[in-house]
Amino acid sequence: MSEFADVLRSWRDRVGPADVGLPAGAGRRTTGLRREELAALAGVSVDYVVRLEQGRATNPSPQMLRALAVALRLSDDERDHLYRSAGAAPPSAGVVPRHVGPGVQRIVGRLGDVPLAVFSAAHDILLWNPLWAAVNGDPLRLVGLERNLVWRHFTSGHAGTDFDAQHEEDFASDLAADLRAAVGRYPSDPSLDHLVSRLLETSPEFARRWAEAKVAEHRASRKTVTNTPAGPITIDCDVLTAPGDLRIVVYTVAPGSGDEARLDLLRVTGLQSMAATPAV
Repeated sequence: MSEFADVLRSWRDRVGPADVGLPAGAGRRTTGLRREELAALAGVSVDYVVRLEQGRATNPSPQMLRALAVALRLSDDERDHLYRSAGAAPPSAGVVPRHVGPGVQRIVGRLGDVPLAVFSAAHDILLWNPLWAAVNGDPLRLVGLERNLVWRHFTSGHAGTDFDAQHEEDFASDLAADLRAAVGRYPSDPSLDHLVSRLLETSPEFARRWAEAKVAEHRASRKTVTNTPAGPITIDCDVLTAPGDLRIVVYTVAPGSGDEARLDLLRVTGLQSMAATPAV
């Protein structure tokens, strides 16, 4: 059996269902994840996981390796070994980090009472909890560039979300400035270069802000999400920097407010079909 198959099976066995927010269930013969559980977390078929573990599937894509690394809660060193043993180059230092390590995953899993998501330095959504999906819509429905916050804001607007005029101006300006800062840190990332090129071609507003050459980080904003099943909710949005140059975006509401009551209602009624899910 190949090294890739060996470590994949070993790392699956060490991750318990509770570690990834799954019920242990009765009659379980293994303390680790079942193959079908890993398949669901990584967004692949059970058959594909079987073929990977038996060494019959070769050359998994970088996207698949990234999904497996997140599902298995690998450290950066373990992720790099997974890539190398699959015959792929690990992500380089000049590329935007998109690996969500186990510590950040635990934060997402434990803070289920607030909407929370993890973004890359380029504002690609990587991980979210069920309440985030209930407030904003399920990110699994987004594909390609639509999974990038900057792209959606400058090409599709922000239907369903209201800012006051000053916050709207600050938000757009900060997004462009934060993206420019990412370009400076990761000059070798082709996907980041592609994102900026497409934005310059598609959005005159983005091109105008890009020409200002402002460099900054987006940290906080206030907005009202108008289209939740519980009604409009005014939220404070704070951005925390996490190891791996990740952004943890957290929504909170004023204690004792109607917004808190509506968020509580959404937590109860809006999560029936939601699950904490990694983006691949």
